[in-house]
Amino acid sequence: MQAMSGLDAAFLYLEQPHMPMHVGSLCIFEGALKFDDFRLVLAQRMSKLRTFRQKLVNVPLSVDRPFWVDDPHFRLDDHLHHTALPAPGGWRELRRLCSRLFAQTLDRDRPLWEFVFVEGLNNIPQVPAQSTAIISKIHHAAIDGGSGNTIMSVLFDAQPIQPNGDAPEIKAAKPIPSDLELMAHSAADFVRRPFKLPSILLETARATLQSGTFSRVLRREMAVPFRAPHVPFNQPVDRSRLWNTAVLDLRRVKALKDLMKCTLNDVVLAICAGALRHYLLQRESLPEAPLVAMVPISTRKSTQRQDLGNQVDATLVELASQIEDPIERLCQIQRNMAHAKTNHKAANANLIMEYSELVPYGVAGQAARLYTRTELAKRHRPLFNCVITNVPGPRIPLYLAGHRMIASMGMAPIVDGVGLTIVVFSYGDLLTISPMSSPRVMPDLDVFARLLRESANELESAVQAHGAEAHGTD
Repeated sequence: MQAMSGLDAAFLYLEQPHMPMHVGSLCIFEGALKFDDFRLVLAQRMSKLRTFRQKLVNVPLSVDRPFWVDDPHFRLDDHLHHTALPAPGGWRELRRLCSRLFAQTLDRDRPLWEFVFVEGLNNIPQVPAQSTAIISKIHHAAIDGGSGNTIMSVLFDAQPIQPNGDAPEIKAAKPIPSDLELMAHSAADFVRRPFKLPSILLETARATLQSGTFSRVLRREMAVPFRAPHVPFNQPVDRSRLWNTAVLDLRRVKALKDLMKCTLNDVVLAICAGALRHYLLQRESLPEAPLVAMVPISTRKSTQRQDLGNQVDATLVELASQIEDPIERLCQIQRNMAHAKTNHKAANANLIMEYSELVPYGVAGQAARLYTRTELAKRHRPLFNCVITNVPGPRIPLYLAGHRMIASMGMAPIVDGVGLTIVVFSYGDLLTISPMSSPRVMPDLDVFARLLRESANELESAVQAHGAEAHGTD
């Protein structure tokens, strides 16, 4: 039996029927991968993925967070689904399938994950006919972006290895603990928890004073929650989902980073900011104040690379969306991100995780449901405007049952009041920027995906022209 952290539990009490809290991916594999081979690979490696064999058990009366326990009734086939794209088997059909599947919540009576095997990718540019896709859904209570990479390293190979042999036996799980055992485990932690508060408050005061000092030194105010301008995607979301992606050449994006002497993340944020600016201009909704993005920051240490669960903090970054010139916008984002990092270093990166340990699970769940029922997201300024999460992936080719993975794209949840999440993922020489929203919030998400590509081209042209101009004056 494994206690759930407060941060992991947050994704459970945030979840509502219209707000599933899983993360996911779309991986496309070259050629006609066989479902039986796919299943065999999973079966052979399931012993290394204990999280995939664990389910939630709730403490009576929700007096404490749930526990993870090995599921004595685990069956691999309960988590695998097999389908084919309708004709013509193009990108439109695939993204619609991803959107529909991502809108469906996972069954909490089983381990919180599922894979969907998709055949019939016959009409997607730069993808060979008869290729295969795997759509994954794993609850955010179980993993974050960093631990998602750990799962990839277990499931996929660095060489085209054909599966053979049988799956090893998995040790039988112990019976699920009784209500009395669950209450006993919870009671000990429940007693200790209040004694953690003084040290957390002291650390909060230290971090607040130090970050305030940094703000004064930098002569600017940091982005803070509930001060973002209101834009069309800051409203309650509906049950349906819309997902798409923009595929970029990672080498070209890195060239921009080198020319501008900034980070890859700065360039990614600038591309997203440009697309957001043009999208809102088209809707005549661009505010004078800059948009604010929540940018997750991994707190995972090198010794925790194999750990699953969530090891993450976050910072708020102004996106300079009010600036028309793409180079000026990038430079301002670079400064904003540097200030945010300085402020973040001044604080304890684990404060969010420490505070989350103090939140009563039952009360938090009721508060989340009340927030949804009363549509409070309409009644206050946004906490922030959107989420932009950048997960670096492997540069080397990966294989599944001998078939090369062509591309991998991410998916992440949206919530009431923040109806746009953008997942950035790099694999090989590709960089994918994948927005998730809902029809109520962004019915024209396909337009936004196109604007992401156009924003990247606009920034590239501006940087090249800037470089040529600077070279001409030398």
